[in-house]
Amino acid sequence: MTTPIRILLQTTIEPAEDDWSIARFSVLRGLLEGARGDDGTPLYDVTARDRAAPPGADDPVLARIDESDFDELWLFAVDVGDGLNATECAAIGRFRAGGGGLLVSRDHMDLGSSVCELGGVGRAHHFHTHNVDPDPARQAIDDPYTTYILWPNFHSGSNGDYQEIVPVDPVHPLLADAGSPDGFLRYLPAHPHEGDVSAPPEDPSARVIATGRSKVTGAEFAIAVAFEPRDGAGPAVAQSTFHHFVDYNWDVAHGAPSFVTEPPGGSLVATPEALRSAQLYVANLARWLAGTAQVRRLDQQLDEALEESFPASDPPAVS
Repeated sequence: MTTPIRILLQTTIEPAEDDWSIARFSVLRGLLEGARGDDGTPLYDVTARDRAAPPGADDPVLARIDESDFDELWLFAVDVGDGLNATECAAIGRFRAGGGGLLVSRDHMDLGSSVCELGGVGRAHHFHTHNVDPDPARQAIDDPYTTYILWPNFHSGSNGDYQEIVPVDPVHPLLADAGSPDGFLRYLPAHPHEGDVSAPPEDPSARVIATGRSKVTGAEFAIAVAFEPRDGAGPAVAQSTFHHFVDYNWDVAHGAPSFVTEPPGGSLVATPEALRSAQLYVANLARWLAGTAQVRRLDQQLDEALEESFPASDPPAVS
């Protein structure tokens, strides 16, 4: 029986009922926990949590995640810029360098900008005042309806609706769909103001794998950047918005924090093919981010077996 892949779903804020805390990612958690192998055993062992420390203080899990037994970290940067500190960023960096899979998602303007301190995957995320996109065309408001939200804020549709995405050739395994006529998935949850991601030019392992298009201006924007595993580092993804994974964006009946004022949609849950596509993306992410997890686990088991078979002996006495 295969040991389940251990996934940590983690926000960058402390528990808060009227915010995007981890309780609002229950659909995602249910999809992962419900995944089963051919023998009926769970594929994933899922832990879902918010920060357990205020901004600036070390979160007991994130600050030592490189010493944990997690195989994947799905990081939802829902903070206003203070969600991660230097100790936690360094530990997350070591986690990926050691083979761990990493998803880093954020949202509009400066929401989640603490991820910039991660380096690597953090470099793929552009904000209003942090790691600003060097392309002047990206430094413009795309969503004209929620006027207090500044760029980046690409309008892919209403919360609760679906958007059509375009895979970038060659089609990445994250977008594979054996059940579709063309072999790849096409739909994800929509959001009125998605963030801005790009492939860091200094990193040859990174590339944009999917794009979306604004419902307002027609502007094309990146949905996801994939970082291939290399030199022992695990696979990683930079996602344009954590709203691709939030309950409200899958089905508005789940409700949203009080500060969400945009009129909702509802086409995702009402369109079987779009809903299936979004669910498949989650399944593909979990599988691909596992990367070297099983290999690392096998190496660990072999090391333990060797230690058991050939225990260290006391050094010979010096005569």
